[in-house]
Amino acid sequence: MPRWQWVLMHLIRRLWVRATLLGGLGVAAAMIATTADTLIPFSFPFTIEAESIDRILNILATSMLAVTTFSLSVMVSAYGAASTNVTPRAIKLLTEDHTTQNVLSAFVGSFLFSVVGIIALQVGAYGDQGRILLFAVTLGVLALVVISLLRWIDHLTRFGRVGETTAQVEQATRRAMDEYLREPCLGGQPRIDADLADVDTAAQVCASRIGYVQHIDMSALTECCEKMSVRIFLSVVPGAFVYKGAVLGWFECDNSSEVDSAALSAAICDAITIDDDRSFDQDPRFGLAVLSEIACRALSPGVNDPGTAIDVIGRQTRLLSRWAEGSSSTDTGSASASSPRYPRVYIPTLDTADLFEDSFMLIARDGAAHVEIQLRLQKALRALGELGDAPFREAASKQSLLARDRAMQALTLEADRERVLAVLETPAEHGQPSAHDKQ
Repeated sequence: MPRWQWVLMHLIRRLWVRATLLGGLGVAAAMIATTADTLIPFSFPFTIEAESIDRILNILATSMLAVTTFSLSVMVSAYGAASTNVTPRAIKLLTEDHTTQNVLSAFVGSFLFSVVGIIALQVGAYGDQGRILLFAVTLGVLALVVISLLRWIDHLTRFGRVGETTAQVEQATRRAMDEYLREPCLGGQPRIDADLADVDTAAQVCASRIGYVQHIDMSALTECCEKMSVRIFLSVVPGAFVYKGAVLGWFECDNSSEVDSAALSAAICDAITIDDDRSFDQDPRFGLAVLSEIACRALSPGVNDPGTAIDVIGRQTRLLSRWAEGSSSTDTGSASASSPRYPRVYIPTLDTADLFEDSFMLIARDGAAHVEIQLRLQKALRALGELGDAPFREAASKQSLLARDRAMQALTLEADRERVLAVLETPAEHGQPSAHDKQ
């Protein structure tokens, strides 16, 4: 997506934005009721006293202030628990949780509606029609509050827990993978080694700050290419760490015409968003690395929770199997692979070996002395070794052998070592050799 859409999407994910929108809606609802006498052309056969509505609004305002304060304290406690028991990198997903944001925004909006309604009642801004409309809106707000409270109670049973947070990381990683598989290389041309020879003497574009690449605006880069008749060869992908002077890419003119190199370099830098932290968007590797961190935290002596690490291995296996299926369908001739949307922008492809390393290397290291971790890890890698193309199976085999070597050094009991080797030596299905046979 273009940069402005990406910024807008991140802005909408902020809690204060939703709370402001619903708060403004509550204020607007209370103010619109003051014009009911002129907006409603007919008269109701009954009237409602201001004191009756005032009592309801007072109860609503008092309770919403207390509930909002309590909910914020619970939310902060959940963030702290997740940071300690899961990983600090997953806190961003918790702060962007839709259910939490919607519930808290509903509480804030209800509080502001009640306060504005009380003030308007006290100054006599409502006529007979306005009080009836205000009462109807108050009933609707009460229904919204009850539904939000029920959702909040159900959500609190899971919010910030290890399993729920791990599931959110898996979902974010799957979304990033699906986006990448839908349009490989972010919709650009895959940059291969042969392309590098063409840009050895081309103009370089260097980073002006230190941080991680979070987003690449491919449409903005394509606009530069078409306007100045150049091709752009990027050397970074989302998730890459760059520093001042690091090469972000090159550009090469299609003809002998002169281009404003300074302006073009500035435009390319503006299209590449660099920030202090990595983002789950456009970066499938970050999600896999965060899942691996969760497993390593669970395997630490202070936590000693191998069950969570086993759960993470299963999630990594599901994600990589999705990658294998998507890569196979892309290789067989999808629309994105045959005709990229941004043919004048060349970008490096994600290396399958890096995906496997992000997923399993740290788990194999920290779980080398746990036979249950090694058994599940070898079974998962054996299953993945039967999927995908040749580089995918080779990467699975490499990680399997590395995990075996770590286990042979860390496991102290001969029976445990034999069990791990037995999994390696078990013939794989569909005629594929085992990882031990590939050595």
